[in-house]
Amino acid sequence: VGTYILTTALLPLLEKAADARVITVSSGGMLVQKLNICDLQSGNGTFDGTMVYAQNKRQQVVLTEQWAKTHRNIHFSVMHPGWADTPAVRSSMPDFYQKMKNNLRTEAQGADTVVWLAVSSEATKLPSGLFFQDRQPVPTHLPLASTHSPPEDEEKLMEVLEEISQKFKSTSPG
Repeated sequence: VGTYILTTALLPLLEKAADARVITVSSGGMLVQKLNICDLQSGNGTFDGTMVYAQNKRQQVVLTEQWAKTHRNIHFSVMHPGWADTPAVRSSMPDFYQKMKNNLRTEAQGADTVVWLAVSSEATKLPSGLFFQDRQPVPTHLPLASTHSPPEDEEKLMEVLEEISQKFKSTSPG
């Protein structure tokens, strides 16, 4: 919901700007999740933080694709920084960190693609709405994975997020 609220609040200004870009930092973790519009608040079943995170990242990819279709004056991208050695990885996934610490990227390596997407003229020559890693568009689904969603589910995501976001919008003028 946060990505949706922030981005939709900025859309009117971005529509007027030259070279407007929206870059969302997602995760390759979304590759294991199919969009689930039935439980966007993760209130049903046993809570699994890793899967909720991956679901949220799948939603960000879908949001980016949807916004790219409807806002042609803004260049939308979503990216995976790769597994980087950050405090968040160390604290939220200690077992993973211990096993992978010698193979993780530096924070600078993890930030490279998002910075490139923000400033490079080459990035905007590519179609809006793509998923990137290492400055390259990459697939949003693994081969043979059952993570594709029907278009009506992706449209429903936008509707439900708009509905949820109304609770957070100010009703006071200005």
